[in-house]
This record gives sequence, structure tokens and C-alpha cells, in this order.
Amino acid sequence: MSATLSTAPSTTAPFGPAAHLSCRECGHTTELGPKFACEECFGPLEISYDFGTVTREQIEAGPASIWRYAPLLPVPADVATRPTTNPGWTRLVRAHHLGRELGLTNLHVKDDSGNPTHSFKDRVVAIAVQAAHAFGYTTLSCSSTGNLAGAVGAAAARAGLDSCVFIPSDLEKEKIVVASVYGGRLIAIDGTYDEVNRFCSELIGDELGEKWGFVNVNLRPYYAEGSKTLAYEIAEQLGWRLPEQIVIPVASGSQLTKIDKGFRELVKLGLVEDTPYKVIGAQGSGCSPVSQAYKDGIDVIRPVKQPDTIAKSLAIGNPADGPYVLDIARRTGGTVEDVTDEEIRAGVKLLARTEGVFAETAGGVTVGVLKKLADAGRLDPDALTVVINSGDGLKTLDAVSDCGPTAVIKPSLDAFRATL
Repeated sequence: MSATLSTAPSTTAPFGPAAHLSCRECGHTTELGPKFACEECFGPLEISYDFGTVTREQIEAGPASIWRYAPLLPVPADVATRPTTNPGWTRLVRAHHLGRELGLTNLHVKDDSGNPTHSFKDRVVAIAVQAAHAFGYTTLSCSSTGNLAGAVGAAAARAGLDSCVFIPSDLEKEKIVVASVYGGRLIAIDGTYDEVNRFCSELIGDELGEKWGFVNVNLRPYYAEGSKTLAYEIAEQLGWRLPEQIVIPVASGSQLTKIDKGFRELVKLGLVEDTPYKVIGAQGSGCSPVSQAYKDGIDVIRPVKQPDTIAKSLAIGNPADGPYVLDIARRTGGTVEDVTDEEIRAGVKLLARTEGVFAETAGGVTVGVLKKLADAGRLDPDALTVVINSGDGLKTLDAVSDCGPTAVIKPSLDAFRATL
């Protein structure tokens, strides 16, 4: 199946089919560049495209990475030949046992823990690196709740760039190690993620930040497009179908909004049938400003000044894409829900026990929300359902620190029999 929307872009174009930047609020367009805010209304910018002919066969013949979707991304056509971490094409697990326990007959887990640094952040950073090269940046940087810092460090090392990443000082030890092992500078700041992010915004305007590409600030329009590849993979792995229900973690909200954008692009290109799908956002109760706004029926996101959740990768108190998450949840007939720390821990253990997938706490959030909605009868039990696990449980071991040996015995059969 294929579709033609316009003339195919030049194979030498640094941003492939990307045409310009568009404001998500007022629609104003501007040329491609290291910009993230509209010059007319200060709204967020995102990439608009002039796609060429794209076929299923063309995609399926591509590499087993996000680069199979290069014709749909702001990257050069030869990106697969460049030194990158080659993220993506992670497994979609048919979750029979978890589905049976929750009363869901057609459940799948999109397990993104198989990426190079074991989180979905490898996808978005891989796109940002290509933009950094195009704009002549020599240092890759970010503010991060953990996973992004590691992804930036690895991608910069692979691409031959310097890196300097900034994190809140209270992150999980495992994520701090992952962020520092790649040899770049890791700066821990005594403050919340939102305070770290504000600091990075100040650094962009200082001479210290000259030639620096901040993946989630001045490169954000390009970086965010990497999350679309989750939508592309899910649809392709489902046999070129859209799911009917999908549960997505919400931190900044960008992943959810771009998955929705990816689904809509596939429909527009004629690569999948235009079938309805419900988008469900998931947050931890200790930092759930989007969920609260949804429940209150309002459009304004009230920031959480001091997030308090074990799902630290989702602990963004003032999520930039929060209002757009609300729009998508309402437009698709979905919802935004939150779960407590205990429900998060239970979600991590439930997924591990039923499907052998060890999720980080963000995955515990999505599975916890899935269970909460299923138990309350708020999901269609027979609908094609996907739940996203965005990272590896080895990064958040403290959350399940109560796990350990079921027994300690002497080395004898009698001692073992006594435990049975």
C-alpha cells in the first residue's frame, strides 16, 4: 500500500521530507532551524512535512531500527550509514498471561527496554543528533530525569560529539551511573527537574552554551519526532493496523502527542486503515498534573512544585505538552489516569510475573493504570490494546527492593523439601 502527497525530497537534504516549522498554537510557519518557540505567539514549534511516495514494502525492506522510517523523519536519506546508536525495532510482546489476569483478550506490551541504553529516549536523541550535525553543534546537552541523560551520553560518544547533561541530584543511582559511564560531563543540580530545565534555558542564551545543542530545548522540534517511531513500529508489528486502545506514560507529554501524530500520518499516507483508537495517558499520583486537569474537566495544567513519586522519570511538574495530551485524550475518547507508588510497584511485579518483562517504574505506571481501568470496567476487554513499557527495571531497582530469595537453606534435599 502506498500514497503520494508531493514530490519526494532530495536524497541529500539534511532534514529529508521536513518542509518547515509550524506553530502548534497559531499555525505560523518558519524555516527549519534551531528554534523551538513561535516568533509570533511564543507557542511551541513542530515539524511539518512534504512526504514523497512511501510504501509498506519500502519500509519493510529497511534496517531493523528507526531508520526504516527515514522517509517519514527529519533526517537525511543516508542516515542508516552514519554512526548512530541505531535504536528502535523493539519487540511487541503478545501478553496472553497478563491479559488473562486483567480480563483483556487482545493485549500487547511494546517493550522499549531493548533500546541501546534501555529506554525509549534513544529514539528521540538519535533524531536530535542529526539536527545537531546539520546546525554545526559540537556539544550535545539536555536536562533529564535520568533516561535522557544516558541516551545523550551514548549518542554523543557514538557520533563523536562532546556531551554535558544536567540532572536533579536525587535520581536513582543506576540512572546516574548510566548517564556518566559514557565519559561526558554530568552535572547534578540540587533542585527539581523543572528547575534544572529552567537552568538549561538560561544556559542557551549564555556564551557558555555556544555551539551546544540542547536536545529537549533548541533541538526539541526534531528530537520530539523520534517518538513517532513508536507509533510506526506498533502499527507495522500489528500487521499494519492501529491499536484500539493504547496506554502511554506522561512526563512532558511529548511521547503521547507524537505517537498520536505518527498514527495520523500513517492514515494520511494510506499505510493503515483509518480506524478509531483511544489514547490513555498514565501518571504517578505524586506528580499527576495532567491527570488532575483531566478529572477536573479543565484545560489549564496546574504545575506540581514538588513531585513526590517513585516514577522519577515521569516527575515533570510542569509538562510542556500537557494541554495537548488533554486534547488528544478527549478527542479519541480516551482518558488520563494516575496510580499510587504502591500501585506502581505492583504493576512492575505484575508485568514481570506474568510476561517476564522487567519494567522500570514508568512501566509500572502504565501497567498500573491499565489494571486500574480494567478492574473498573473502563476498558473494552476485547479491543486490540497496547501498553508501553518505556525502560528497563534494572534502572529503578529501589522500587522493588523488597524482592529477594524465597528461602535461605542449607545445601541438602531435606532442607529444600521443607520449603515446599
